[in-house]
Amino acid sequence: MHPLYNPEIVKPMWKELDDIGVKPLTTAEAVDKVMAEKAGTVMILVNSVCGCAAGHARPGVALALQNKVIPDRLYTVFAGVDRQATQRAREYMTGMPSSSPSVALFKDGELVYMLHRRQIEQMDMDNVGQHLARVFDQYCQSPGPSVSADTVARAFNMSIG
Repeated sequence: MHPLYNPEIVKPMWKELDDIGVKPLTTAEAVDKVMAEKAGTVMILVNSVCGCAAGHARPGVALALQNKVIPDRLYTVFAGVDRQATQRAREYMTGMPSSSPSVALFKDGELVYMLHRRQIEQMDMDNVGQHLARVFDQYCQSPGPSVSADTVARAFNMSIG
């Protein structure tokens, strides 16, 4: 499958997430490798070029990753760019409708939570961050934050306080 969006144009959207410790999965095989490791918690952000991804989802995830507990492993697939990786990630989101952006949390290989686009559209980045932090409190044990508040502030051109 060819990308719908030029990967060069979306590089800054990948970099924001990479700067905060969220690693890209660009192939179906990479997704399978991540999901084969069942122990612990895995977050997968289905990224998008839409405004709610830029203004709500990505910065909200960044804020959530400032929480005292976070998922063990942090990944993203990019809908419209990494199409095979996105399709494969969605196959692991059993019973859930496709949603871009969205955030899925797996624990010990099982999907335990999913934040859909329709929910993200109704929130601002602070609400997304607070909501995901509560989910992380419920399911995760790895110490947070993923990176310093200064790094998040630089990556997303925001103040954290």
